[in-house]
Amino acid sequence: MEYLSLEISWFSPKNNDMPRNLFMIILTPFLACAQAEKPYNLTSMARNTVQETVHISKIDDIPLPRGYIRTKAAAGSFAHWLRQRPLKKDTRVFLYNGTLKANQTAQFAVLDIPVGTKDLQQCADAVMRLRAEYLYSQKQFAAISFADNNCKKYNCPPNTDRAGFERYLEKVFSYCGTLSLEKQLKPVIDIQPGDVFIKGGSPGHAVMVMDVAVNSEGQTIYLLAQSYMPAQDIHVLRNPGNESLNPWYAVIPGAGEVHTPEWTFKTSQLRRW
Repeated sequence: MEYLSLEISWFSPKNNDMPRNLFMIILTPFLACAQAEKPYNLTSMARNTVQETVHISKIDDIPLPRGYIRTKAAAGSFAHWLRQRPLKKDTRVFLYNGTLKANQTAQFAVLDIPVGTKDLQQCADAVMRLRAEYLYSQKQFAAISFADNNCKKYNCPPNTDRAGFERYLEKVFSYCGTLSLEKQLKPVIDIQPGDVFIKGGSPGHAVMVMDVAVNSEGQTIYLLAQSYMPAQDIHVLRNPGNESLNPWYAVIPGAGEVHTPEWTFKTSQLRRW
């Protein structure tokens, strides 16, 4: 059942985020300077929000459009954990090697989560990182398991320390990807925090639903976060098709696509753990 859509996309789907033309190469330094230590700009958004504030330190602080409330999330749930994820003050996205990502226009905010020093934590890896971090925080070691394309499972060692956990994730990131993760997840038609839009393959991509809100008319909106190629900071995506709703995305019944700044998903590609 297809039910989500945005109006337009400023960017076409692609395999990576490296600049494709001379214009982008010339523009990148100016984008980097403009984003340096940039405060959250809620000018356009504030006109339609209840919470008119620029103090955003975690996902749960991102203002809602007027009339919306966040869906209920029990303490200890994945949804509650995602909403508590801290955000960096610096809204620039850095690659694993410390250099700035070429495209600095896709993100609304940057999660304060390790990216590592290797080109491993890309799109599906960021999704697996978030899920694994949640289960690790709950000491649910047995539930931390991912499979590769040959259905070989990689299970987190029980009661592992932080260093062991990071070594485990590096192995997962090396052998698992969008194709294997898509097989591991289950298709759904409603949307909840923690769900994943995923297109397996090469090229493929995956983004995580970080938050969901509804209004009295039953309309639903949600936030998305991604990493990309090369490995980079996990970041909350802007909505390129609706500046007044940005960074929230709207569920539109009957529509078939979700347009993000760097990828377009089919609504049928929504999955759940």
